[in-house]
Amino acid sequence: MPDHTQATKKSEWWIDDNDVGEQPLFRYRTLWTGIVVSTCLVALLPLFVMVAAYYVQYEKAFVDEVKHPIKLLAVSARRSLLYYLEERTILLDFIVRDLSQAELLDQARMARLFGNLRENQSGFVDIGLIDDQGVQRSYIGPYDLLGRSYADQPWFQETLFEGHSISEVFSGYRRFPHFTLAVRRVGENGKPYLLRATLNTTMLDEIRDQTEERSTRDTFIINRDGILQTPSKRFGQVLSASGFSPPPDLTDLLVKEEAGPSGRTRVVAYAPITGSPFTYVVVEERDDLLVSLFTLRKKLLWFLAGSVVIILVVVFSAATMMVNRLREADDKRLNMLHKIEYTAKMASIGRLAAGVAHEINNPLAIINEKAGLLKDYVTLSTAIAEKDRFLRHVEPIISSVERCAKITRRLLRFAKHIDVHREPINLEALLREVVGFMEKEAAYRGLGIAFHIGEDLPVIESDRGRLQQVFLNIINNAFGAVKDGGHVDISMQREDEGFVSICIEDDGVGIPKEHLKSIFEPFFTTKEKHGTGLGLSITYGIVEKLGGKIHVESEHGKWTRFTVLLPLTAPQSTDGNHE
Repeated sequence: MPDHTQATKKSEWWIDDNDVGEQPLFRYRTLWTGIVVSTCLVALLPLFVMVAAYYVQYEKAFVDEVKHPIKLLAVSARRSLLYYLEERTILLDFIVRDLSQAELLDQARMARLFGNLRENQSGFVDIGLIDDQGVQRSYIGPYDLLGRSYADQPWFQETLFEGHSISEVFSGYRRFPHFTLAVRRVGENGKPYLLRATLNTTMLDEIRDQTEERSTRDTFIINRDGILQTPSKRFGQVLSASGFSPPPDLTDLLVKEEAGPSGRTRVVAYAPITGSPFTYVVVEERDDLLVSLFTLRKKLLWFLAGSVVIILVVVFSAATMMVNRLREADDKRLNMLHKIEYTAKMASIGRLAAGVAHEINNPLAIINEKAGLLKDYVTLSTAIAEKDRFLRHVEPIISSVERCAKITRRLLRFAKHIDVHREPINLEALLREVVGFMEKEAAYRGLGIAFHIGEDLPVIESDRGRLQQVFLNIINNAFGAVKDGGHVDISMQREDEGFVSICIEDDGVGIPKEHLKSIFEPFFTTKEKHGTGLGLSITYGIVEKLGGKIHVESEHGKWTRFTVLLPLTAPQSTDGNHE
């Protein structure tokens, strides 16, 4: 159920003092920060000084032989990747030299060729022939890519100039990570054409997995911009930024030390794959390489880390508990003030609504009387030549007066204060009676109305007239929200703790999320032309007066569900609420 007090501003310690509308009683954020910082400095500073001195003492203990296994691993993986790429590039080059352009344009011939290719070589996803304009003229594969244009793709231009290319891993039209091999051939007409094959990244992942021997080691492939071409255990998934950037002029194996985001030094090996945009990367923390030398020291670090965690947990918990207690006390005071303010606001709106309605009713009655008299005079008179024209002008006046009268009546109902009259009510019969009021509209628009009645639905004691007004308003809103042929579902069931729930759900336009918190506010409406914004506010007030609750759920563009919780016995009267 929407709670008007939830919209009030709370004094939360994580909000800056300058962001609140009034000066808070306590500077919660400043107080919390001061407690945490001062306590942490006193408790943690000696620990950090000791750890820093310890690491500086062994800074020069790193020796070249710990880098040697990483070098061997990078060289071996580069050799495997280079062989894999060269083998498939040579295979494509052989095909484009052995078969003519006309043969490659033959879809049946290309299909047999691709079948043999996949049977003997792994990784191939599809294959296609691309003309000098970048249009795919022949294609065999699981996607509808025949006729696609690749003229604006970097690999297309690179292949035209270089004679062959290996692309980076990308998603493209296929919507999954892959890369391409392309080779160029000049046709008999003197124009170049390309044979292009798509490969999945399975083999790249397998080569990477085969070389990843240690659990502390991370191996992956990146492009020249540092984008991951294979997944990494610690640095992200395919096509995400890895945080590593190989030197732009790198042509041979490079092993160096780098500082990671956490401040720990790591050993990184970059092995560029010649003729491709790929660089094989091996990453391992320097301390992990020296595990045999630092076993004893690591135990000490674990002890220090545990001490830090315990201190932080204790400090954060104690500071948060103290500040929260202060915040909760002040929030209670603020919420009480806001409730008083809201009650006064609603009372003022009620008085204003009653006054406005009474002041408008008199001129409306005169306008309605004179317009009706004019209509009768024009209808009965034989001396007026253009009766239809006059009547067309009179009708909008009368309809506008009726609309204004309807608004004033709703304002008066909003402002009135009437006691609850209880009587036994069968909710199913009541809802069917309300729906019966609108059955003609439902039949005309082809709306489907379904009832779902729970077992042992009890008879409740409440105000029949007010419940009819509540459900008529909600169902009328549901009818207005659904398109012709839409559906409205009404379900009822008994809830625990002496309540009955009634859910009215439609498959209409829904309510935007930002409007849900204001949907029961007086004069709030999304119906720009004919809404007054009082219907749901009146409904909300009636349900509260009957001792119930109402809340709304919605997904914009799909559905809306109003749930009304009613007690088995409504209170006789509740002071201070307005219908």
